[in-house]
Amino acid sequence: MSREKILSIEALAAERADLRRRGRTIVFTNGCFDLLHPGHVRYLEQARALGDVLVVALNSDRAVRQLKGPSRPILLEDERAEVMAALASVTFVTIFDDVSPLDTITAILPDVLVKGGDWGVDAIIGRDVVEAAGGQVLSLPFVDGVSTSDIVSRIRDASPAP
Repeated sequence: MSREKILSIEALAAERADLRRRGRTIVFTNGCFDLLHPGHVRYLEQARALGDVLVVALNSDRAVRQLKGPSRPILLEDERAEVMAALASVTFVTIFDDVSPLDTITAILPDVLVKGGDWGVDAIIGRDVVEAAGGQVLSLPFVDGVSTSDIVSRIRDASPAP
């Protein structure tokens, strides 16, 4: 059932048109979301509280490698999408094959664009597009002490040496 929440960008744009006709507020965020952790869960719940629908756009595996290095992602894009779609706070998931989410944001044109607190509002990609359309751009509080990189380090530290 949660896999039904995973849509192509084109299908999501069509869904967005229907949601707009029904007066729904669309919140959008994007990222790698490589290993889901409590910081992600809290962030996504806060994002969903800003509107009726939360769209999460995931970087493709190729884009994650470009952003994070050759050892990432840990979970493949289809796996990350399925885990993300299983969350109650997430309405739709899409995968985009670019380092920048600008084309995806332009196609979806959300009412609210959010990123985590490690992004200042001025640095959020797509801000100009969303604000020009009358939307809002927010940086939500960052959850300290929890990151995918920290989790990966803990796993590596716990592994026995070869």
